[in-house]
Amino acid sequence: MTLKQNEFAERAGSSLELIRAIKPLVHHITNMVVMNDTANVTLHVGALPVMAHAPQEMAEMAGMAGALVLNIGTLTSELIESMIIAGRRANERGIPIVLDPVGAGATKLRTESSLRLLSELQIAVLRGNAGEIGTVAGTGGEVRGVESIRGLDDPSSTAMALARKYKTVVAITGERDILSNGERVLGVDNGNHWLSTSTGTGCMSTAITGAFCAVEHDYLMAAASALACYGLAADMAASEARGPASFKVALLDSLYNMTPARLAEGAKITRLI
Repeated sequence: MTLKQNEFAERAGSSLELIRAIKPLVHHITNMVVMNDTANVTLHVGALPVMAHAPQEMAEMAGMAGALVLNIGTLTSELIESMIIAGRRANERGIPIVLDPVGAGATKLRTESSLRLLSELQIAVLRGNAGEIGTVAGTGGEVRGVESIRGLDDPSSTAMALARKYKTVVAITGERDILSNGERVLGVDNGNHWLSTSTGTGCMSTAITGAFCAVEHDYLMAAASALACYGLAADMAASEARGPASFKVALLDSLYNMTPARLAEGAKITRLI
């Protein structure tokens, strides 16, 4: 491990320590299928989750949060309007927004909703799989349902170009996570194949990204730290997995028991460009 990699890992550990000390509120407007899981991983990493969706309370709730997480997994027209209201309030107050364009590319509604949120709001981090990000970027990728079935030929270039276009951080999760803020590209090599065996594991990584963005204002570093933390917890959980169900329980336990020192020791974050 190079000195720079050590610095990235140590910074990830420091962010986790700060989350545990501050306990930031993370407001989720999110996927109904895995809402309980995303609330739990937010809590286990040390932040406080609130799952609020009603348009009438969006501005008030978003205004008191440390971060806002938008996930279109079970989108409706009303839900998108709630996201716009909350997002505008978050932008006014300088609160980071993390967007998960679940299933972008599968239907016109999902693709257009993702592009609308990116156009009308200032997004801090866009986190998705290769198919979703490729669809939003217009550079390829294919989604069936909410699963990516075809990746990207050059994820680093796609992430960098999309980040520049929307002035955001783009995080493409996969076997190696690729992240860019339009100038730098980072790779995160923590993770385990068991993550592909349960629904909602991508949504959970987005939730954790929200918690890290609440305390780390370099959003590229925040997203990389979050994915390293989540991937390392998956590595730790894999040793106890006998199947998808036992892996999921072990993953939650590993996140809860993750220490800043363990993350600083085990985070695999590398600068690629």
